[in-house]
Amino acid sequence: MNNIIDLFINASQSYPSNVAIIEKEHKIDYQTLEKQVRQTAMMLKEKGVNKGDRVLIFIPMSIHLYRIVLAVFYVGAIAVFLDEWVSKSRMEICCKIAKCKAFVSDRKIRVLSFFSKELRKIPVKIGTHLMTEQDVLKSPEHMNLKNDTALITFTTGSTGIPKAANRTHGFLREQFKALSKEIDPKSSDIDMPLLPIVLLCNLAVGATSLIVSFNSRKLTEMKSKRIVKQIFENKVNRITASPFFFDHISRYLISTKITLPRIEKIFTGGAPVFPNQVKRYKNAFLNSSINIAYGSTEAEPISLINGTELVSCEEEILKKGLCVGNLYSEIELKIIRIVDDIIETKDDNLTEIELEKGDVGEIVVAGNHVLKSYINNDKAFRRNKILTENKVWHRTGDSGRMEGQKLYLFGRCSQLIKDHNSYLSPFVYEYMIRTYLGFSCGTLLEIDGQIILVIEGDAHSKKEIPNELIKHDSVIYVRNIPRDPRHYSKIDYPKLILNLKKNRW
Repeated sequence: MNNIIDLFINASQSYPSNVAIIEKEHKIDYQTLEKQVRQTAMMLKEKGVNKGDRVLIFIPMSIHLYRIVLAVFYVGAIAVFLDEWVSKSRMEICCKIAKCKAFVSDRKIRVLSFFSKELRKIPVKIGTHLMTEQDVLKSPEHMNLKNDTALITFTTGSTGIPKAANRTHGFLREQFKALSKEIDPKSSDIDMPLLPIVLLCNLAVGATSLIVSFNSRKLTEMKSKRIVKQIFENKVNRITASPFFFDHISRYLISTKITLPRIEKIFTGGAPVFPNQVKRYKNAFLNSSINIAYGSTEAEPISLINGTELVSCEEEILKKGLCVGNLYSEIELKIIRIVDDIIETKDDNLTEIELEKGDVGEIVVAGNHVLKSYINNDKAFRRNKILTENKVWHRTGDSGRMEGQKLYLFGRCSQLIKDHNSYLSPFVYEYMIRTYLGFSCGTLLEIDGQIILVIEGDAHSKKEIPNELIKHDSVIYVRNIPRDPRHYSKIDYPKLILNLKKNRW
């Protein structure tokens, strides 16, 4: 079985009556979903969508989304995704890069597409409605090879040319293998996955996925009461979501003294998770194991740590960085010198640029589940990859160090502040700001040679911050520190710096 569609069909035949996806009051079992996937695949073929064609899919997480994505895989076509919050100008650039043959969306988005020059260029427009009498495509296009592109997804950055990640069928298969090893999904699980790739993994093993009731474009308006009700009513036993999601749900559960005894496992990642957050999760999810993955779009997972171990490392953070656990068994990792330039070498082992164990440098990784290329963006490839004789190393852009078998993070390389022969890590200070100073968010930035401590708060929040605790030249209080749009968990440093320079706070 070389790709996700093979795995899904096998799961459907093994667990035909298992519920595949729950969306609000709608449920669909594997047998029905498989039939609808085959019907949708036939419809795509009739519309002229064939192997290798790119299909832009602009649909939120839903039964429709996964029916259509699986059908695209079924005919050997390529699914192209844009985030729901993407701006019109950003979308136009992504469309130019992707060069899609077909565009799938609901009626509202198709109407809005008339105002987009690039969307109007896409020749085939398809809705989400499925005709119940539609014929089925009996067998999938098994021409899919491991190096054939399956998915194209774009980075969340707001500036520069977007990086179009080339996710091949082989890459997805290896990512499924890696995530399955860490998450260990079972056909009896009822999961609430907020990460789309995890729902695909669930569909490959016969598990049930509950789509959470909230608007991903308005994360700060998340209704915890409604979500907890969903968890209760659907007997969820596993949740896979961002730290922001767990922060909100945990606070609600603790304040209302509601318990969720059925939850056995929670998995989070996509942003740093600190011990004080884990302690809150433990108080909220009393019967659950807590697992935190470190990784990125290009390599997920890189490492994994359980909550108990992370809390035990709390005293080490100021000296060693944030512990993110042991490496995934099938990944290679090196710590190399931090350089803001393209790296060229044919040495597979990166001997000339690798640092001594314990030194802080850039984290680079290689492996079968590490992304090898981008679509139509040679500049991004040369800046983010190291092409050696027999390997493609991915530069994560994160700084860290190895101690024994454990990886410790220091934050983004671009945000480190040089201090004589060492670095000041804003990442570590962000932990201090939240844990010791009691602010919701803050960071340390170097702007025009000045070290600026930025705190999220108003005039009533101001307090004396000793320079001995956090080295800084000045303190600025802002109403809101911008976060990443996908998870609303990581600080958007470029946007924050831009706002500060333009006095937008």
